[in-house]
Amino acid sequence: MMAFNNPQLEPLLQLILAVVLGGLIGLEREYKRKEAGLKTFALVGLASCFFALLDTHLAGLVYSSSVKIDPSRIIQAVAIGVGFIGAGLIIYRRFQVEGLTTAAALWAAAAVGVGIGLKMYFLSIFCTALIIAILAAMRLLEEKIFHKFPEDENDG
Repeated sequence: MMAFNNPQLEPLLQLILAVVLGGLIGLEREYKRKEAGLKTFALVGLASCFFALLDTHLAGLVYSSSVKIDPSRIIQAVAIGVGFIGAGLIIYRRFQVEGLTTAAALWAAAAVGVGIGLKMYFLSIFCTALIIAILAAMRLLEEKIFHKFPEDENDG
């Protein structure tokens, strides 16, 4: 990852990586025909990464002044903001909750974007793989162990 060492190119590559990783998670949701898909997840990854980049840039600018900035607040702000978007995905219909898994995946995609913005590349890629594994593989376990079938499952 030599290109990531270029201070001018690194933020652009970080944004692209956040879009790709968010998009991969969204692709799984798109495949399952859920409410939020490829575009939504890619945008959440992009935005959360950009907020992290802005925060770290701002923290660097004011580091030499007497102003104190807590960079961890960006994580809190992104988590809360995406929580509101996720809440819009969750509905209660016919005595069943729908969209909960998609909302949780969206929240996790935001965390991946923040991780990329904070230069935690390997951890963010690994987390993306875990998210996709949970979304795809756990469904198979549910079907085999709990005899849940895709048409019966409405958790999103």
